[in-house]
Amino acid sequence: MSSPEPSATTAWRAAGGVAGRVAWFHCFAGIAGDMALASLLDAGADEAELRAALATLPLPDWAMEVTRVRRGGLAAVRAVVTATQSGPARRLPDVLEILHAGSLDARALDRSTAAFRLLAEVEGHIHGTPPDEVHFHELGGHDTIVDIVGTMTALELLGVEQVTASPVATGSGTVDSAHGTLPVPTPAVLGLLAGAPLYGHGAGVELTTPTGAAILAATGATFGPMPEMTVLSTGYGAGGRELEGLPNCTQVVLGTAPGPTGIPAPAGQPLLLVEANVDDATGEELADAVAALLAAGASDAWTTPVLMKKGRPGHVVSVLAELDRSAVLRSTLLRHTGSLGARAHLVDRYALERTVVEVDLDGTAVRVKVAAGRVKVEHDDAARLAEREGVPVREVVQRALDAYASGSTRAPDA
Repeated sequence: MSSPEPSATTAWRAAGGVAGRVAWFHCFAGIAGDMALASLLDAGADEAELRAALATLPLPDWAMEVTRVRRGGLAAVRAVVTATQSGPARRLPDVLEILHAGSLDARALDRSTAAFRLLAEVEGHIHGTPPDEVHFHELGGHDTIVDIVGTMTALELLGVEQVTASPVATGSGTVDSAHGTLPVPTPAVLGLLAGAPLYGHGAGVELTTPTGAAILAATGATFGPMPEMTVLSTGYGAGGRELEGLPNCTQVVLGTAPGPTGIPAPAGQPLLLVEANVDDATGEELADAVAALLAAGASDAWTTPVLMKKGRPGHVVSVLAELDRSAVLRSTLLRHTGSLGARAHLVDRYALERTVVEVDLDGTAVRVKVAAGRVKVEHDDAARLAEREGVPVREVVQRALDAYASGSTRAPDA
């Protein structure tokens, strides 16, 4: 297995802690969990460090063989996970217990958890079962856990902040599963990548698996051609078979994205801005869509009136999503607006540091957010108290501000 050139490795390590490091997955032959993991190993993720992290998981009797192979004339890495026992079909709580029992990097744990939660939500929707009761069958096996956790850990070892991908080849035909014969792309892949650009390559086999789709969804991947970057290394992760006329591998390109001045951008919180244009929804339906997005975990959601083609009035429905919630929120946006598509791009949010304290107003706790040069009363708390007392909200807000100014504050209740 090859590594990046020494100069590239040095540059990559020296960039530690700087936002703008990007991994672009080229899914010209689809993506699977083992292919994503192998591509990152080929691109320079330290295999010994990766194995050490995986060894902390309470998964008995498994092994991972990493070898170099050729696929369609391309040298690639193959990563194969085997287990001596299959064990019972795991549910989401069982998998999460395994993940949290290990000693994983915080973001690798968050991304891995998000991947399995998304798998459970999609499988639950398909089979009409609550997510916590979904039996993962093959998706809960040792190999799937190692592929997902290994990929998320490899991204951390390489310092990747942003994940992007090309349009995804899904394959064609059918595939056998624990639920019988399924069409390709499978329902799980379509659910996980709702709103992403997919195409059915006529290879006659499954190219993108639910595990590969979950990795893209859980990392908040955006989709399109390779973004502008200073390339530091590349890698190829091989699938299990040779395909006629198509190198069966996933390519990853690692690099540093420039900021507006051509230098790496300063650190901010990466969020995905997902938007849809709507011209056939009532005001009530738009309000319901915003409420549904917030309930699904959006960082923020709003609508903007616009004038669309042919002079039609419409609205842009926008949602800010943390990366591990992007797939769920994209699906929620499409479902509640009825839009036939959405667009997304990565943004950085620069939020002032703030603290939250409580003031006591006649025995009722009202939260107050405090940042540099700004004090803001939590509207929902003030509105509830105003309704109970039959007074205007602004009166309660002023009382809360006066209480804060007097120093009568306390830490919020746990």
